Amino acid sequence: MKKVGRVSLSEKDFLEKAHELYLPQLSIDCVIFGFHDDHLKVLLLQWKDSNRWCLPGGFIFNEEHIQDSAVRILRDRTGLRDIYLKQFYAFGDPDRARGKHAFKTKNKMSDWLMKRFVTIGYWSLVEFSKVVPVPDEFSKDCTWCDINKVPALILDHNHILEKALQSLRLDLNDYPIGKDLLPEKFTMPELQRLY
Repeated sequence: MKKVGRVSLSEKDFLEKAHELYLPQLSIDCVIFGFHDDHLKVLLLQWKDSNRWCLPGGFIFNEEHIQDSAVRILRDRTGLRDIYLKQFYAFGDPDRARGKHAFKTKNKMSDWLMKRFVTIGYWSLVEFSKVVPVPDEFSKDCTWCDINKVPALILDHNHILEKALQSLRLDLNDYPIGKDLLPEKFTMPELQRLY
């Protein structure tokens, strides 16, 4: 059963009704960064019926604030609350047909997903050791990947990741990233390697 708002739906019912529950053609994609063993990592999802990978993302409920949607997606994928999120860019290439990479069945949900989506990008910094990665309803795996070993991702997700890294680098002077990426106790050399 999938919990949608305050209602639990089977996966089949979710696929049939989601187009009625969410804002059309608008989505959220989150770039969730963690730091472990001296390497910056990013959380990725693997689609159920393929070996394709993507960033964690989701849809915005009709009555939901965009920021609340990003917080919900982050919480659902990591189990964490009260995490800093930064909205960094909107992606709206005319060729962004979300569903063409994942859905083979023909139903209202796949029709809805086949249309062009504009996605709002958020990045977040989390302490690696506190995250319990959880796949979403379309994914079979949710796991960390070294930032230097990211595979080809669906749609424009590699581009979204690049833009998130650029935004993160620009914010290094304004936001103390060490407080979210390192454990409570850390050494100065660990902090230097992170930066």
